[in-house]
Amino acid sequence: MEPEFITYQKFNDPALADELAGVLDAHGIEYQIQEETSGFDPSLVMSNAPVDYAVKIKSTDFEQVNQLLKESESVNVEDVEKDYYLFSFTDEELMDVLIKADEWSPFDVGLARKILADRGKTISDKDIADINEKRIEELKVVKPLSTWLLFVSYVLAFGLVGFPIGWYLATAKRTLPDGERIYSFTQRDRKHGLRILWIAAITFILGLLYRFEWMSS
Repeated sequence: MEPEFITYQKFNDPALADELAGVLDAHGIEYQIQEETSGFDPSLVMSNAPVDYAVKIKSTDFEQVNQLLKESESVNVEDVEKDYYLFSFTDEELMDVLIKADEWSPFDVGLARKILADRGKTISDKDIADINEKRIEELKVVKPLSTWLLFVSYVLAFGLVGFPIGWYLATAKRTLPDGERIYSFTQRDRKHGLRILWIAAITFILGLLYRFEWMSS
């Protein structure tokens, strides 16, 4: 069975998505670019979000693409202007960039490492590997929904909005930096999502029956 295409990175500018696509093309890596909108978020608030351009690759290619981007960006850090904002970061802030590399571009991560080295704080490849491993373990930790959000979810279950809420809680997944896919919610909250789906379905059916009976009388 072929690995599915999953989101590697999202951009709000199609030109940035095309730039990454160019790197993938140059190395013969299969990809897809899809326009996505997020009409629902973890806070369970419906919204009209702007369009994102998601570059999707196979999970088996994540490590290779990570390395390609690091190599391509490392060539450019030598030419960066000294007024680039990372130069004003403290050592602690630069370390935070390395620790949370998944939230920054490969260029910024590479530059943060170089600036630290220039300040006498060399970060070895082994240090980077240990940092990345620890970060992935942290990202695997899923926090349970608050009692308040669960209460609101059950209240909203008695209506059509219960379907997207229940489905989202029961099935939503996120992608780790190494390509692994994990559920966005705890097993307990996923069970709540299934119950909300059932409540929404039963409420919908009862509503149809009531309307049919009212129209027949």
